[in-house]
Amino acid sequence: MQDDPQRRPGGDLPWSRREAPHRESDRIALEGPHSRSRELWLVVRALRDFIVGFRALHFVGPCVTVFGSARCGEEHPYYGVGRDLGRRLSGLGFTVMTGGGPGLMEAANRGAREAGGRSVGCNVKLPAEQQPNAYLDRSVTCEYFFVRKVLLFKYSYGFIALPGGLGTMDELFEALTLIQTRKIDNFPVVLIGRTYWAPLVELLHQMVMEHTIDAGDLKLLLVTDDLDAVVAHIERNSVQRFGLRRPWPSRWLGERAVVPAASR
Repeated sequence: MQDDPQRRPGGDLPWSRREAPHRESDRIALEGPHSRSRELWLVVRALRDFIVGFRALHFVGPCVTVFGSARCGEEHPYYGVGRDLGRRLSGLGFTVMTGGGPGLMEAANRGAREAGGRSVGCNVKLPAEQQPNAYLDRSVTCEYFFVRKVLLFKYSYGFIALPGGLGTMDELFEALTLIQTRKIDNFPVVLIGRTYWAPLVELLHQMVMEHTIDAGDLKLLLVTDDLDAVVAHIERNSVQRFGLRRPWPSRWLGERAVVPAASR
């Protein structure tokens, strides 16, 4: 096997790539072994990501995380659905959390903001920069995808997927896998868009028939177009079941609560 001319002896990266832009952090972390010092630096960078995220989001209160496509603009039919969803979740007392980007994420954040609720986002640095949307009371921009994913799940008591692409599918199956393996509680998972999600639902039922998953793994999965049904499902399986309450910050630690825009 020929040596990679882009690598230094010992598998380390040349200085030009070691100082690569932050948007390449995941690629650098995943492209193979580096020197021990470089691996340590990657761990430190990830630790910083976690600390910044934990401090920013500790007092956002109980959340419901909404997944969805970044490519659906305001003219898309599901943008209005996402906006209405954000308003309704705020009415239940939840903070609406999204990936912080445009499209259907923006719609959910916008609905929460317009209803006077709390709206937060966990963004990530990408090669094609994804800017946080304009409807966030607080946001975090992560270097690493895996840190962002932890933050999206850590504070949430329910997960709702509007139509989306590979990113939405990744986040949806992360939720289902964490529930299946009991890494998190059996929180409700909702798919909005019966027609859009029909092929996936068929595949999930096929998995049950083939015994690759258990029927119980889908116990709290709701597929619907009815937002009243969504609200009732979340209220029954999150609010009532977990007796949710909001944590309060300590001024001695310099912590700040998330204040909705309507209250400022």
